[in-house]
Amino acid sequence: MSDSQTSNDRPIRVLVAKAGLDGHDRGAKVVAASLRDSGMEVIYTGLRQTPEMIVHAAIQEDADAIGLSSLSGAHMTLFPRVLELLKANKADSILLFGGGVIPEKEAEALVQKGVGRLFGPGTDTREIAEYLRTEIPKRRTTQEV
Repeated sequence: MSDSQTSNDRPIRVLVAKAGLDGHDRGAKVVAASLRDSGMEVIYTGLRQTPEMIVHAAIQEDADAIGLSSLSGAHMTLFPRVLELLKANKADSILLFGGGVIPEKEAEALVQKGVGRLFGPGTDTREIAEYLRTEIPKRRTTQEV
């Protein structure tokens, strides 16, 4: 089994998204390319996606995780909305994680609401890949039960 696959022998599928009016996507593209280079299947949605568009795409693409990038300061609205939509669509087994410029106190509040890890600027992308390789198999095992 390769590093990018989980116990059921399907590569990890990650949807990388930029929500709202945030037009800065260099970091999201770097993360997407790094995850792809580590053997994961990556779908990048592009700029200015709504939470509804992101969740719809994640469900359609059978994603294991959504990586949401936030640099605009709207993270306290966008992350909870994506979580709400995942739950409403019975897709809350999809891991929502993210990154960007998110103050520590607000990051802690988002994690309390159910968001996975949040990675700040300068994070080694190998750390993100390792997190997904550890977390996704746990979620897949829970789904199978």
